[in-house]
Amino acid sequence: MTPYLPILVFALLYGGTTFAWHVPPLVGAAYLVMSLVCFCSYALDKSAARKGERRTPESTLLMLGLFGGWPGAVLAQQWLRHKTVKQPFRQIFWFTVAANLAFFLWLSKR
Repeated sequence: MTPYLPILVFALLYGGTTFAWHVPPLVGAAYLVMSLVCFCSYALDKSAARKGERRTPESTLLMLGLFGGWPGAVLAQQWLRHKTVKQPFRQIFWFTVAANLAFFLWLSKR
C-alpha cells in the first residue's frame, strides 16, 4: 500500500461529503492549516533529534494528527523519514487517523 493512499482517499471523501452534505470550505482550510502545523512540528522534532536537543513529545505529535493534521504527518513521515520505524507510535498514529476520519464523517452528516 502506498503511504499516500490515505490522503487520496480522504481527498475523495472530503470532496464527496462536500458535494453530498455541503461541508463548509472552512473545514478544508482547517485541515490544511493543521496539516501544515503538524508537518512543521515533525520537522522541528526531526531537527531536534539530529542535534540531540529537547524533542517534541510523541503525544503532541499524535494530538496534532488527531485534530486534523494527520495528512501533514503522513507527508512528514515520508519526506523527512521521521517516525516511520517505531511500531507502537505508528499503530497509535493510524488509530488517531481512523478516529479523526470517523469524527469527520459523523460531523459532516450533521
